Amino acid sequence: MQTERIIAFVMAGGQGSRLQPLTTARSKPSVPFGSRYRMVDFVLSNLVNSQIQTIYLLVQYKSQSLIEHVRKAWSLSPMLQHFITVVPPQMLSGEHWFQGTADAVNQNINLIEEHRPDLVAVFGADHVYRMDVRQMVDFHRQNQADITVAALPVPLAEATSFGVIAADPQGRVLAFEEKPAHPTPMPERPTHAFASMGNYLFDTQVLLEALHEAQKNGETDFGGHVLPRLLRTHRLFAYDFATNEIPNIQPYEDRVYWRDVGTIDAYFDAHKDVLGAEPVFDVFNPLWPIYSSGYQGPVARVLGGEVRNSLLGAGTLIHEGCKITNSILRREAVIEEGAVVEDCVIMDFVRIGRGARLRRAIVDRHNHIEAGDSIGFDEAVDRERFHVSPGGVTVVSEGQISYFARDHLSMAKGRRYSE
Repeated sequence: MQTERIIAFVMAGGQGSRLQPLTTARSKPSVPFGSRYRMVDFVLSNLVNSQIQTIYLLVQYKSQSLIEHVRKAWSLSPMLQHFITVVPPQMLSGEHWFQGTADAVNQNINLIEEHRPDLVAVFGADHVYRMDVRQMVDFHRQNQADITVAALPVPLAEATSFGVIAADPQGRVLAFEEKPAHPTPMPERPTHAFASMGNYLFDTQVLLEALHEAQKNGETDFGGHVLPRLLRTHRLFAYDFATNEIPNIQPYEDRVYWRDVGTIDAYFDAHKDVLGAEPVFDVFNPLWPIYSSGYQGPVARVLGGEVRNSLLGAGTLIHEGCKITNSILRREAVIEEGAVVEDCVIMDFVRIGRGARLRRAIVDRHNHIEAGDSIGFDEAVDRERFHVSPGGVTVVSEGQISYFARDHLSMAKGRRYSE
């Protein structure tokens, strides 16, 4: 494996409008996932595990929550150019925010010129997956590519929802198709098509020249503008994500796991993938860890009740007589006596009152569900009070049913330990 000098730009400015109301006060990469992570943790862990540790996180919309998370959870050694730095729009080329992926990198072209890397990685920040990026680098070099695009094989019926890459048997890109009605099949797998994952590797000089040309042409996006133009003059290749090998993946896991959790229903369904004795996506992998915040509070406590197939975040407190099933409870959630939580995602600092019942619900941070309340059992009633997704998932927005100092545990801990 060649030693390459690589810097990474992570596109972390996603507005996440389809994830409303979870993105009302935070950007999409900052949305919590599982019992302790945020969306951005997956791409950052993949890069760091791949020994790519010069990382610029380009932020934009509602970025404060993400900035605080990165500040507390992602402090790398400043030695040997090991760092993760948050970069808001610099407006060096005009008074405007990032207009697209190419414009975002172009606004920070001085960082490329300063580091003079061999390769530049441009990756998204809002997908759940594991990937050894160095294997993509090896593919890039073996094919003498100018640009390599990570590509996910998807069934043809699903490919109509993606940007599709038409490639020859060697992986050289022939065309880009945006959500085509009739996607071009993979050459050696006619039931599937290559969907772009939005992750790119560029030879540095190729990228610099492409950005200068893009600025002259008014082009702002890699996928929509720059890469289709470069097809005529450069060597573009599709890297098959299905060939990526991660150590210690268990036989019961989906080895090619990648999820775009851009809607409430997709987000909710992806949480099912981390549950069970044999999860589709087993977050516990000591050889390829997913890193996140170094929480300093207490461990979870279960005083009684029944807990089945669920994940409990640190500091969670389960009282007597509760029934927790197929659910994820994040940090410092409190479930009072007799409450029932079934198929739910309960986020940080939430209190579920005595005897309350919740089913197929997402409860965002800083909420107090009142004693005896019922959510997820009458969709008409839920729609009057909350957001209900097309798939019938009820979402309680952050602080929508707020609590104050009378909650002896969550508020006290929230002030001591919260990010």
